[in-house]
Amino acid sequence: MGDPKRPRKKFTKPKNPWQSDQLVQELYLVGNYGLRNKRELWKAQTQLSAIRKQARRLLAASEEVRLREEKKLLDSLKRKGLVGEGVTLDDILSLSVEDMLGRRLQSVVFRKGLAVSPLQARQRIVHGHVKIGERVIDRPGYLVTKTDEGQVQVVGGMPTEPPKEEAPIAK
Repeated sequence: MGDPKRPRKKFTKPKNPWQSDQLVQELYLVGNYGLRNKRELWKAQTQLSAIRKQARRLLAASEEVRLREEKKLLDSLKRKGLVGEGVTLDDILSLSVEDMLGRRLQSVVFRKGLAVSPLQARQRIVHGHVKIGERVIDRPGYLVTKTDEGQVQVVGGMPTEPPKEEAPIAK
């Protein structure tokens, strides 16, 4: 057990953080998905790495273990919305970090048109204006499942589009 004041890190940093192509790719993803900092990107990369590691382990496992565990992994990823129907373990290995970032609540709110930009989506979530079903979710990094995606709604706050100006009234 560790120190309760210092929880375990949920991400791993890149081995060589100063490669120019890696910096460009990270900045593109941070800007495109409206992330607060690179740590949020590294968390998504670490989650994806764990999923891919599990798939590689199952590919190398014996037939009986693979049959039993493969269905659990595929069902879990289908529930999360990362893969569709009829996928195999090889398809799991081809998942990208964009697939993980696209399942975040912030991305779902922006993609559904409930916000003008990813940053406005983040602001609405943090301020408590986004509900999934009856629950208010205030974490932009919340992974939205396929079943919950249809229940995402904005309550209160500013409208998505500015009000249209009306023609002046002639006297």
